[in-house]
Amino acid sequence: MATDGTGRPSWSSPARKTAAEAAAGTIAATVPLTRHLLPLPRASADVVNLVSAGAEPRNHRSASHPAFSSAKAAQAGFADVLSARLRPEGIRVISLHPPDFTDAGPLAPSWSTAARTSVDPLTARSMTDRALFAISQPRDCFIRSSSSSSCDGDTTRPGTVRPITG
Repeated sequence: MATDGTGRPSWSSPARKTAAEAAAGTIAATVPLTRHLLPLPRASADVVNLVSAGAEPRNHRSASHPAFSSAKAAQAGFADVLSARLRPEGIRVISLHPPDFTDAGPLAPSWSTAARTSVDPLTARSMTDRALFAISQPRDCFIRSSSSSSCDGDTTRPGTVRPITG
């Protein structure tokens, strides 16, 4: 297999092409799927997007393929536009940007036993808890990402967080 000098497959290799095709599928599927399912959030008033920290500019902590990061950045941009358009209707679009994680799903025995301390890798269960926490917040709290939120109704100052009390 051809490599790029670092041991990774070169951009023209079949593995890289497959990753790029998968990323393109992510981008191409997000918009029509959201449009198709939009009547559901209008009934429940919350949309939660699991994006990725890999979507953040200059994120060098992620081991993800550049095509994946690009697809997730496009997904994050779409979520921002969707949030602005749906907010007047009282629909929150919540985007969570977790770091890389791999873990069993809720049907696996390790779902309940995986370590969840501050030094352990992030688990899928922790991400589920994070999403449930986000949607349990007061209706005036619009969570833009894991690192920037607005709980005071001000969308002009991304990153502004009002402590949630009570």
